[in-house]
Amino acid sequence: MSGSTKKEPPLLRQIITNNVEISPGVHVISFRRDFEFLPGQVVKIGIDTDHPPRIYSICSGNQEDEVRILFNIKDDGFLTPKMAAMIPGDQLFVSEPYGSFLDHKEPAWWIATGTGIAPFYSMFRSGLNEGKKLIHGVRQLNQFYFEDELDWAMGNNYVRCCSGEQSCDVFPGRVSKYLTEINQLPDVNYFICGKALMVVEVRDLLIEKGVNYENIIAEIYF
Repeated sequence: MSGSTKKEPPLLRQIITNNVEISPGVHVISFRRDFEFLPGQVVKIGIDTDHPPRIYSICSGNQEDEVRILFNIKDDGFLTPKMAAMIPGDQLFVSEPYGSFLDHKEPAWWIATGTGIAPFYSMFRSGLNEGKKLIHGVRQLNQFYFEDELDWAMGNNYVRCCSGEQSCDVFPGRVSKYLTEINQLPDVNYFICGKALMVVEVRDLLIEKGVNYENIIAEIYF
């Protein structure tokens, strides 16, 4: 048995340029972009080199001057409460981008819950939204992050599902309920991003409705 281990990518120092609370307990933190990335990729982020970093999807277009990260505060977490308190000039430690949750210009459905919208917003900001349908599920109406921009650009191809509150133009229920009520799903790729239980539930539902397993690409948020 080989004693070699895979070396972790180094974490490079980045200086915070902005930190905005866009919804209660949900922040977008920014730093200057000094690397190339593909929409849908992730980075590891730490506040120092002593504690293990966490993985976050990039939430900005790949031609923008800044990299943005969307996150919600975990009250019992180590990293996110400290990130939420950061101000411009503070530093983060960030890895090079990596990951294979990648879409291209073919038609596809993007299915997200909560902050799982981050990679899809990166794809949207990178010009990959033509021929796409975005379905975003949340519990409260104030959790539809970036909704004005997405609604203006995507129109009927932007579907909001809310399980805890009701409003006009918002589907009353979870993403799985919305999908269940569709009789015939198109033959396209389906990208799913959210917590593990949601990803498994939606994947199984899509397969039940005739979607090929190979057409389902998933990213799990912890």
